[in-house]
Amino acid sequence: MLSEKLDPQVRRFLQSAEAEGKPPLESLPVAEARLAAIERMAPVRGTPESVASTENRLIAAPEGEIPIRIYTPAADAPRPAAVFFHGGGWVLGSLDTHEMVCTAVAHRAGAVVIAVDYRLAPEHKFPAAVTDCYAATVWVADNANRLGIDPRRLCVCGDSAGGNLAAVVALKSRDEGGPEIALQTLIYPVMDLSSFNTSSYREFAEGHSLTKPLMEWFRDNYLMSSEDGKDPHASPLLARDLRGLPPTLIITAECDPLVDEDEAYARRLKEAGVPVTYTRYAGMIHPFFTMPGVFRQGHDAIQQVADAVRTAGSAVASSRFAQ
Repeated sequence: MLSEKLDPQVRRFLQSAEAEGKPPLESLPVAEARLAAIERMAPVRGTPESVASTENRLIAAPEGEIPIRIYTPAADAPRPAAVFFHGGGWVLGSLDTHEMVCTAVAHRAGAVVIAVDYRLAPEHKFPAAVTDCYAATVWVADNANRLGIDPRRLCVCGDSAGGNLAAVVALKSRDEGGPEIALQTLIYPVMDLSSFNTSSYREFAEGHSLTKPLMEWFRDNYLMSSEDGKDPHASPLLARDLRGLPPTLIITAECDPLVDEDEAYARRLKEAGVPVTYTRYAGMIHPFFTMPGVFRQGHDAIQQVADAVRTAGSAVASSRFAQ
């Protein structure tokens, strides 16, 4: 049964999707699921926005070359930078699936956006994606002059699994003396793979786009074992100490199984003295950020991210916790 909390437009979208009778992604072989996800999202992504240049390149990393895509806006250097990690449960997604949000953030924020094509599971299990995302962030910081960015305004961003990776990169940077990160932007991030037993998981287990069975499929493809789910680099909510992390923007959807763990992370950050902005979009479902072609709130969330990236590091952030 669909939640009464749903925005009417979202309800109609979900009902239409159900009427099409397409098989759940988790019921398909991985290769077919990847193609199906691309096909289903194509009509709702919206149109990429204008940037001055787009560059595909490979960067050297400890475990092999990593493909990245650099979106450079028509704005004077030095600019803020956003290293972007796409969502898709560590199994799906690519540089192409998130082209619209990356160009929009670059255009609206006047920021260089560097999208990272990290290795996917199950071909590459945890922590391969973490290793790639951290290496790419280090590369961006080391190449700030070449990219025309201000290294003091370096942000990490991501949606869903990408939000998880952004949070982990921020933890690694703090703990391992890595790049100074001015902002972490986490869009409905996966924060706890050790347990799917929150109230929001029970309330939105079925029928609301991201389901509990799909999350179980993502987890099982990504992790080598259940023990990996207890590692803070897989489940940032389990990190013992969140002090010293960068100012944080967390965006969530009200009708999302992940909303409880995201709110818990926001509260823990605030308790640790980290400046936090938390926004829960009423009536929305998990992938709304990448669906500006059908949901106005997707555009609103992208604008919120762009505004945060544009001002990151330019002044001392104020701490607030709102929804």
